Amino acid sequence: MADLKLKDVHKSYGAVEVINGVSLEIEDGEFVVFVGPSGCGKSTLLRMIAGLEDITGGELWIGDRYCNDMEPRDRGIAMVFQSYALYPHMTVYDNVGFGLKLAHTPKDERDRRVRDAARILQMEHLLDRKPGQLSGGQRQRVAIGRAIVRNPEVFLFDEPLSNLDAALRVEMRMELSKLHQRLQATMIYVTHDQVEAMTLADKIVVLNGGVVQQVGQPMDLYHRPANLFVAGFIGSPKMNFIEVTVDRAGQDRIVVSGQGIDALAVPGIGARVGKGDVLTLGIRPQNLVVDPEGKIHGTVGLTERLGAETIVSLDLPSGKTWLVVLVGDHDIAIGQKLSLALEGDNATLFGPDGQSLTTGVPVSGNKDMHHAAV
Repeated sequence: MADLKLKDVHKSYGAVEVINGVSLEIEDGEFVVFVGPSGCGKSTLLRMIAGLEDITGGELWIGDRYCNDMEPRDRGIAMVFQSYALYPHMTVYDNVGFGLKLAHTPKDERDRRVRDAARILQMEHLLDRKPGQLSGGQRQRVAIGRAIVRNPEVFLFDEPLSNLDAALRVEMRMELSKLHQRLQATMIYVTHDQVEAMTLADKIVVLNGGVVQQVGQPMDLYHRPANLFVAGFIGSPKMNFIEVTVDRAGQDRIVVSGQGIDALAVPGIGARVGKGDVLTLGIRPQNLVVDPEGKIHGTVGLTERLGAETIVSLDLPSGKTWLVVLVGDHDIAIGQKLSLALEGDNATLFGPDGQSLTTGVPVSGNKDMHHAAV
């Protein structure tokens, strides 16, 4: 296995720059997920690591090897694509071992590796079947087995579960997590699904517009987003936002108010803001509770009673619609006036530039690293 380093990496197609100065270190054995919306550059970055796209600028290191101009087959990587790309006329056994056969691996060694991969993926009983006889999840296991037999230093996964239905995606996520624990391999995984990112990753890299927005452990990104983009992308349902004005700025607390928001004290560093400053307040739907004395007011537009939780759509006087996730079953009527309180200190303030004022999380991963808060 190996670690991996990207140093100020750029990718341009003519005048269009799709990867803009990404610097990143991935440690040996880490499961790292690149996440972001469609077109953010995550798959392009993965393909640059694989050698399927040229690097316009910067450096790629796998272990102690400079890989910018190295052929894909020599990089010690194996890639699993969104498409299974299996040979329909071959058995599972032959599909998994085909790359080894092309590499003239001795037959007994090839057999051992194929059967070891089948055992790891619990698909020994499938070895004599052809792809047409397999489910989508089984075909994806075959594609992963084809990567395992190569004994790569780094596994690359490009949205491998997007073709599966919801139940199979959950099952395959668990299998991939177990596979990582067994192999202790360095894995880089690309997805637009933030649930996959949160459940699989040791470390998440959030990208937007070819720029790394934040790097960190899943719960760090959830509780301490570096900016508005990360706050809105990580978490389901996404964080609620509203424009507020600073009423009072103390050393550790900032009191803000807005349309439908009474004077609300939230954690912050008073030295960064002053009375009258216009900021953005962010609160996650799970961090709001019904309270007649609450500081947040609105009218119920919709309720979803799911038994274990109740999801309320709340229309604020500002015209914003917030989502509230309440634990348990609540009989709340459409059109009802509702007041909410903030649970604990679970709120984030963002400055006019969109950077967090309350978390102190640095934005890492780009050439020009800067702090989201002081």
